[in-house]
Amino acid sequence: MNHDSLVIAGKAYGSRLLVGTGKYKDFAQTRAAIDASGAEIITVAIRRTNIGQEPGQPSLLEVLPPSQFTILPNTAGCYTADDAVRTLRLGRELLDGHALAKLEVLGDPQTLFPNMPETLKAAATLVKDGFQVMVYCSDDPIQARMLEDIGVVAVMPLASLIGSGMGILNPWNLQLIIEQSKIPVLVDAGVGTASDAAIAMELGCDGVLMNTAIAGAQDPVMMAGAMRKAVEAGREAYRAGRMPKKYYAATPSSPGGGLIGHGGT
Repeated sequence: MNHDSLVIAGKAYGSRLLVGTGKYKDFAQTRAAIDASGAEIITVAIRRTNIGQEPGQPSLLEVLPPSQFTILPNTAGCYTADDAVRTLRLGRELLDGHALAKLEVLGDPQTLFPNMPETLKAAATLVKDGFQVMVYCSDDPIQARMLEDIGVVAVMPLASLIGSGMGILNPWNLQLIIEQSKIPVLVDAGVGTASDAAIAMELGCDGVLMNTAIAGAQDPVMMAGAMRKAVEAGREAYRAGRMPKKYYAATPSSPGGGLIGHGGT
């Protein structure tokens, strides 16, 4: 464990970049991009990706084995709490009792905005069922607090709509969530390029999860490397503490006393 690890559900991770596994042209490209990203936690859509539920078909786990990565099963494509709970129970069974899971309950197929009443309902059921739940949610500080009170291990507010690449549209709400939360806060959805990831980290987010921003790039492997650097740079900038913003420089950055023509004998 390094001195600045991301800790989720008691486990430390060296990388603060979490990456999805969908939308790549094939499993080989998926593996190459994951390697370039440096991600240790990778998300898998149980409803869309074979991890053993289709015997005889190629399994993602052959390319991204659980011995090398923390697999984070997610409920992409679920629109009700019941569907999400059922999907994650299947994922836990396929992954030999693995408790860490990502919950997302969508409100509609066009925007993929989270249905927060169903999300809260599913989160309560899953926590009682022994899951360690990371939750895709709206950037509403009140609902983020409600999820934390339920007992989830991380909240994952959207930066903008899934797959939109619009970046962080409401940094103020994100900061409210970060300031109040005692659990990790990770931006999930909407990141389009490296600067978006860096901004999320500079705001104080604990990590960033992305899929389309890498898989949808013209060169996914190169973009994965760029995202790795952006997350690391943003985290370092946050920890370093940026200079205060001001309208003008009231004092020069270098003292003027020693300059030619500025006093002296």
